[in-house]
Amino acid sequence: MDKYLERLKNGTLKLYALEKEVPAPEAIRIRRAFIEEEAGVQLPKLGSFTMDPTNAVKRNIENMVGAVQVPVGVAGPLKVKGEYADGFYYVPLATTEGALVASVNRGCGAVTRSGGAEVRILRNGMTRAPVFSTRDILHSRAVKDFIDGNRDTLAAAAAETTSHGELTGAMAFVTGTTVHVRLEFDTKDAMGMNMVTIASERIADLIEEKTGAHLVALSGNLCTDKKPAAVNGILGRGKSVVAGVRIPDGLVSEIFKTDPATLAEVNYRKNLLGSARAGSLGFNAHAANVIAAVFIACGQDPAHVVEGSGTFTTVEKQEGGVYVAVTIPALQLGTVGGGTGLDTQRECLSILGVAGGGTPPGAQAKKFAEIVAAAVLAGELSLLGALGAGHLARAHRALGRGKPGGGSQSPGGRGK
Repeated sequence: MDKYLERLKNGTLKLYALEKEVPAPEAIRIRRAFIEEEAGVQLPKLGSFTMDPTNAVKRNIENMVGAVQVPVGVAGPLKVKGEYADGFYYVPLATTEGALVASVNRGCGAVTRSGGAEVRILRNGMTRAPVFSTRDILHSRAVKDFIDGNRDTLAAAAAETTSHGELTGAMAFVTGTTVHVRLEFDTKDAMGMNMVTIASERIADLIEEKTGAHLVALSGNLCTDKKPAAVNGILGRGKSVVAGVRIPDGLVSEIFKTDPATLAEVNYRKNLLGSARAGSLGFNAHAANVIAAVFIACGQDPAHVVEGSGTFTTVEKQEGGVYVAVTIPALQLGTVGGGTGLDTQRECLSILGVAGGGTPPGAQAKKFAEIVAAAVLAGELSLLGALGAGHLARAHRALGRGKPGGGSQSPGGRGK
């Protein structure tokens, strides 16, 4: 090890090049030792992990020095009545926030005892939006006309780059001498950003060739990826999913210690009016909490929680109960590729029965999306109930601030 450390120190060996000289486990050990010396710290726990480092450094990480562990809990059983997910599920949630799992677990109980969450996928399409410059507005119009009139040609170009993805839509947005082309793809069981980026590059080359427009950037931010954006709420991105459940009056009282009218009022004044006054692009209680916890557990890109936070939660008082629904316009996830191949993340996907590709292709990712939407519904329902009953602070005291190894396990609410 010493000779490698010396070379790292004198600059004749770069951190990123270690795997070219030694196997991945040794490269990680050397790199961690170098950082320990540079930072003047010891990192024994960071170097203790169970995942296959050889696989990780090839697909998921650069300059690896170790792994961070996040506690994983389960909430459930959660009954889901979707087109792809139909049954009872225990949902893995990776989080460091006390009370979150307990809150979602309480919501799962309410959903399941009410007969289950009905879930449907409304749209399916991952997007990338190259941006072009043109000579003048007449040229911009000509580019738009080419996009509108040659969808089959664009789809054929995309098909040259992938046997899995499929172009399903293309929309041109003109702003003076700037043209954004929002391309939408069915990526089957993959979340698909790499797939659509490569396919979009081929399409962009074709647009340049046929129209004379200049490609400025392969991503022009009208995708919109990993940023809050109204376009995702309107057109959708990834999976657009809706989940709902009817909770009888008696269960609202028994489980949440409140009533349907109060649930509806809390949702109206907090999630709807409060979000509107704040200028929020999401009208929900804490949808991002649940999405983030599932994503981290199951090897998804946690940055896509930004789009998932644009969830809309609705609560309607009905005869004999209350109907609660969540609409998630932009839920980006997959069951193959990315972090789904890491050992512990794949095990969490296996808990849900969604690890790997599906038959037909795309079925696994859609099943996963339906389960996530149902879990978000459970989380929203539980927090609204906690707020309606005035239990939020009590739950934080019991589960969020207890001494290590102590604290009550009562199912309180959670959220911001």
